[in-house]
Parts: sequence; C-alpha cells; structure tokens
Amino acid sequence: MKHLNEVFANVEHPFAWIDLNALQQNIDYVNQACGEKKIRIATKSIRSVPLLQYIAKRLTHFAGYMTFTASETNYLLEQGLDELLIGYPVYERNAILKLAHWVKRGKSITFMVDHIQQAQLLNDIAQRDELQFSICIDLNVSTDFKVLYFGTKRSPISNFHSLNELLQQIDKLQHVTVQGVMGYDAQIAGVTDKTKLYFGAKDALISLLKKQSAKTLIKSRQFLVAHLKAMYNIAFVNAGGSGSMAQTAVQKDVTEVTVGSAFFASALFDQYKSLSLKPAAGFALRVTRQFSENIVVCHGGGYIASGASGPDRSPVFMEKDRFSLVPLEGAGEVQTPVIVKKGKTKIGDTVYFRHAKAGELCERFLVLHAIEDGLYKEQFQTYRGDGQCFL
Repeated sequence: MKHLNEVFANVEHPFAWIDLNALQQNIDYVNQACGEKKIRIATKSIRSVPLLQYIAKRLTHFAGYMTFTASETNYLLEQGLDELLIGYPVYERNAILKLAHWVKRGKSITFMVDHIQQAQLLNDIAQRDELQFSICIDLNVSTDFKVLYFGTKRSPISNFHSLNELLQQIDKLQHVTVQGVMGYDAQIAGVTDKTKLYFGAKDALISLLKKQSAKTLIKSRQFLVAHLKAMYNIAFVNAGGSGSMAQTAVQKDVTEVTVGSAFFASALFDQYKSLSLKPAAGFALRVTRQFSENIVVCHGGGYIASGASGPDRSPVFMEKDRFSLVPLEGAGEVQTPVIVKKGKTKIGDTVYFRHAKAGELCERFLVLHAIEDGLYKEQFQTYRGDGQCFL
C-alpha cells in the first residue's frame, strides 16, 4: 500500500477511493461477458452521477440506467441522464407527479409493476396529466424445490396464472402501457458460491442448486416472456446481474443485462467462482490508537453492508494477510480495533478497506478520490456529496 500512501498523503481521513485502471479492467470484463447484449447500469451500485456517466461512455452496448426510487430518477433526469428504468415499484405520489413532467418532455422513464395497485396509481396520475406511462412487469423467476425455496420473495408474479390475472387488470387501464419485462435471477446473480454458507448448505450444494435453478428459470421466463410478446409490443427484456451476466447474456429471450457491483468489484463478489474482477473501490482509515503491540485502533469503519447479517457484510482489508478484525468488536461505529498479524503498524498509519457491497460505500463519503496510472487523478462526487439521500 506504499504507493497509495504516497498518492493520498494529503487527503484527510477517512476517505473513499477508486482506481480507474481497475475500473476500466472491470468495464472491459463486463463488455466481454455480456457480448452483444445491451447493458443497463444499476445506479444503486454506483451512486455517483459523474461515475455513472463515466461508465456509460465506456460500455460497448449501453441500454440505460436502472434506478431505485422515483426521487432518485427525478434527480438523475435533472442531471441530464435519460433511458431510466425504475427497478422497483414506487408508491410515492408526489415523486411520480414530478416524473410526469419529464415524460411530457420526452424523457424515457419506465415504472416497475407487479401488482394492480401500483399500476392503478400510475394510471390515475397519467390520466390527470393526459399522458401515457410505460411500465415493466417484474417476474419472479425464483425456484421452489418444495423442500427449499431458492430465490427472493419479492414479486408475486411467478407463473402464468398470476401473470395473466395481472395483465387482465392492467388492460382495463387506459394510461399505462406494458413495454418491458424483467426476470431477475437473484438466486444466481446474488448468491455467492465459493466459501460461504446458505441455509446451512455448503458451496458444492449451492453450485448444484444454481445449475438446477438456472434450467428451470430459463424455461419459465421464456414461456412468460413469449406470452407477454404475444399481447404487447415489448421493447426490452431485462434480466441478470453482476453474478450471472455471462449466463444471462446467452439467453435468446433476454435483450439486456443489468450490471452494477461488477464495476467496483465489492468484497462480496470475491466469492463468485465465475467472475474475474479487480477491486476498484474502497475506503481508508487512520490509525489513531495503539492498544498493544499487535492491536491498533482506526478512527471510523462501521460501514456494514445491507442484507442478512453476518461476517460477510463487514468491510474487508485490502491487505488480508496483514490485518483482521477483532471478532468480538468488528467494525465499529466510530472506531475499529485491528489485529496486526504481520509487520508493524503505528499511530498515523493508514489502513485500506473494501466495502462488502458496491454503492453503499458512497452513502458514507462525499467524494471518491480517483487514482490512475499510480497518480492522483480527480474527485468524483457521490450522491451524498450532492446533498442527496434516497434510501
């Protein structure tokens, strides 16, 4: 980490950093993995307007952005972005009203729907403003093995009956148009398979479950997509994630793949057998206390990732061979004790970490300090640095 210490010598701690060379390697990997499929950037995994634009310019086949709230979508439109798919149902009337203004101006916004109540609210607002809202149907492609439900419990649209029932209700609405469909394979893209446990199952079983689930979900998604295409002029079929982009890219029914975390290559993605990514972002803490010869204390560090609580949600060290967390304390709210396993570390030194997840890092810092070719390059402002907070 000597070169990083030299580059960031005058930066106040704690700070977040991004390596543009590593980021470019990851972008190249994503372009190759997705082949001819279009790529939609998951904004929740980046949370920085200039970085979203930076990545978009370097994608071979760019589809647009997948946002996570109506308010965030409105903000990105204000910053000049377009082609926005809101990846989750929204039920905030005022935020949707603001988006209606952008639809009138010709911006491309698509809302996610998996229940008639969501579609009804959109229809009511669109009717008031005399316009049409584009909607995307969120399919649940999880696999129910009867003894084990493998996937997420989000959208209730998991079979032909539930889909057809929803479509019959939507057809009665005059101001929403079905233009897209999403079938996110969270049990493939979002479940690690290298070393961690999942409901007590070992990694070999997880790999088997993934393979079996992939076969089932592909057939199910193809059938449901075919039904939708027979009824509507479907503009896109969105699927996949960073953990499944290569597998998803070869599916004929899919037109675009969503990718986010792969760009930063956050720590959770070290646990995927199928990925070859380079850590591109992280944060740095200052050592401010020396408890003993082999235990120092850093100021800050309690940046725990969302999801099911466990050790894999804690930040990880860039130098895993040198440092480890104190098991009974972990990463602390304002201070983090660190076990020094090798070498000497003293007050004033810097310890480098990676967040378990990608975009959540940006909720903690105003800017990402960028390095390129071993030199300090520039700063990328985060949503937080812009004074924004969406979720």
